[in-house]
Amino acid sequence: MMKYYFAPLEGITGYIFRNTYQEFFDGIDTYFSPFLGPKCDGGLRSAEINDILPEHNRGLQLVPQILTNHAAAFRITADRLQEYGYPEVNLNLGCPSGTVVAKKKGAGFLAETELLERFLDEIFSQCRVRISIKTRIGMNSAEEFPALLELFNQYPVSELIVHPRVQRDFYQNKPNWDAFARAVADAKMPVCYNGDLFTTEDIRCFAARFPGVQTVMLGRGLLANPGLAAQAEGREPVEKQKLYSFHRVLLERYQEVLSGQRNVLFKMKELWMYLGCLFAHHEKYTKKIRKAQTLAAYQKAVDELFAEQELLCESTYTG
Repeated sequence: MMKYYFAPLEGITGYIFRNTYQEFFDGIDTYFSPFLGPKCDGGLRSAEINDILPEHNRGLQLVPQILTNHAAAFRITADRLQEYGYPEVNLNLGCPSGTVVAKKKGAGFLAETELLERFLDEIFSQCRVRISIKTRIGMNSAEEFPALLELFNQYPVSELIVHPRVQRDFYQNKPNWDAFARAVADAKMPVCYNGDLFTTEDIRCFAARFPGVQTVMLGRGLLANPGLAAQAEGREPVEKQKLYSFHRVLLERYQEVLSGQRNVLFKMKELWMYLGCLFAHHEKYTKKIRKAQTLAAYQKAVDELFAEQELLCESTYTG
């Protein structure tokens, strides 16, 4: 049986979403938080702290993710997270965002191998928690990956989560399964796959190619079909009433903690960029959802979609 991780998606998969998802859907073994971006002194924004507070994540297996190229900041943050009760943290070496890469963080750190090695030396020698790494296969070319893999193999990395694209791909082009095969063959630590698993057929094809890999990380695929992980393990597709109830509770909870209709609408519209693809003939409805300026108009558009269109067995989302 495959293990499934829920990928961190900034702005979407915060603690309110995670808790609501967990109440309605099965199949996820571990959630990863959207990245924490500590200052050089390890300071975090109040919203970041709020997201990983243990009382906001009861009943969830959560791994906080850290995005930094400053070893002391990573260590201070990791120590703080350990005090909160987290036995593992995840280092983000995968974010392809231009603003992140320009600061030599995320995937941008992969191009600075000497700096990265000094960083890894320090955090693995001083941090008491387990450290996993989520990485891309390079900045510009898959030819960079063997050297990166050799570097990672020098440290007691608890798990290597590989998104087999380079930074300049962003989310275009197909994931490089040949590069991932290199990780499967040569990594000294457990390996997890991440990238473009949107349907049960995608997961089946991956499992057939890599029968020895026991863990995959799903992200956009779960937003497009919240039942994907359970469905891939033989469960029935999501029922419309359950999806409607999930949406209702999520909307109510955002209204409780966010100020103003605009902030609530922004959160919910982000979700519909993916979720709409689970409905037949969704286009005119999701267009109304995107254009809604009030919660009343938004809810009317959502209700019309649920009333007038059926759910598909698989999402048509393709990235």
